[in-house]
Amino acid sequence: MRRQKIRFVVLLGAVSIVGIILVQSYFLIKAWNIREKELNQSLVIALKNVAEKICHLNQTSPPFGNPVRQLSSNYFVVDVNSVIDANVLEHYLKAEFDRLNLRIDFEYAIYDCHTDRMVYGNYIAAAGSGEKIRQGNNLPKYSEYLYYFGIRFPTLRNTIAGDMTILIFFTSILFLSVVFFVYAIFVIMQQKRLSEMQKDFINNMTHEFKTPISTINISADVITNPLILNDPERLMKYGAFIRQENQRLNLLVEKVLQIARIEKGGFHLKIESIDLNELVTTVAENFKANMNNSGRLEVSADPSVNTISADIIHLTNILHNLIDNAVKYGPDNPLIRIITKREQNRISVTVSDNGPGIEARYRKRIFHKFFRIPSGNIHDVKGFGLGLYYVKIICQAHRWSIRLGDEPGTGATFIIEIPENNKLQNGRKSQDTVC
Repeated sequence: MRRQKIRFVVLLGAVSIVGIILVQSYFLIKAWNIREKELNQSLVIALKNVAEKICHLNQTSPPFGNPVRQLSSNYFVVDVNSVIDANVLEHYLKAEFDRLNLRIDFEYAIYDCHTDRMVYGNYIAAAGSGEKIRQGNNLPKYSEYLYYFGIRFPTLRNTIAGDMTILIFFTSILFLSVVFFVYAIFVIMQQKRLSEMQKDFINNMTHEFKTPISTINISADVITNPLILNDPERLMKYGAFIRQENQRLNLLVEKVLQIARIEKGGFHLKIESIDLNELVTTVAENFKANMNNSGRLEVSADPSVNTISADIIHLTNILHNLIDNAVKYGPDNPLIRIITKREQNRISVTVSDNGPGIEARYRKRIFHKFFRIPSGNIHDVKGFGLGLYYVKIICQAHRWSIRLGDEPGTGATFIIEIPENNKLQNGRKSQDTVC
């Protein structure tokens, strides 16, 4: 499936998911508001009936208009136009709520016009047991009434949620299903990406093996020709070709097997004291001999850099991979710089080149296994995409850090930071094999 189709399917799925979430959220909020409105209306009716009963008991005329005022989502004041007895008020409230089947906690207070304050009454639980609320929870006053009581419903939202348990349950299941769907899409996309990486790896491996195999095949044809015996020099030449390409094949196979061994069971580090500057210079000199004057390799070694504890074979491979990477992706005549430097409590090794650099979109994936910066259908860069992955693993095994320090268009720069107090045991087995 083409990328455009996949992106279209993912986009369509995302729009569908967002639409489902919005619709379900709308209906849930709508149902909540309707239930809240119904409950508030029932409470207003109950409180209005209580006010009328108190007026009838005190033989006073009821207040003009609706005696109930809702001051907040869970707080009401009720005008009774006469003196209120706390026991009578509590009895009427319980009776009226029971009659309307309103199972909800409430607390009330009565306004005392002589002291100009709310006198706290009681807290009534829906189960029927009452308990006093600690001081500091006094109900607010209301300036427009003279004889009134205030009533608060602390568990109003919980009551509404309890009435909507089924709807909330099914909404939760829907959201959970959406989460699983998104996760499934993520897994599918990840598997597709891994499949593409595997396909690229197989293609790269085919290209890498094709050249030495062709060379060996041609050399074998020449050697098997009986006339070659009359030309010993040519025979030796093609024999050397076969040996050289055979070694190349062995190196390619060993590189893949080495990564497989590392990932399968870890590896042992043979730690020893190494003169870092000397090793860097040796690796650079060996590499210069194979560059055939097609570029420059400069080394700037800080004399204050002392010996470090490391596995010399793996450290040599790290330097070789970084330099080889600079040659592969650099210009025809690359300029490669290797710098060792002491910085506070650490030593840094920097390998930089004057190539095109690494684009921002590839920076996070540059150390991933099998990843190679795309170059279209042109196979002009050799390798399996394992070099920087190997470098990352070895640095982690040594408890070093490696990072990119380049800007696109200014060349690639890899910086290895080695803590000076990093003490490793000889033969330590490393399991630091994360991608």
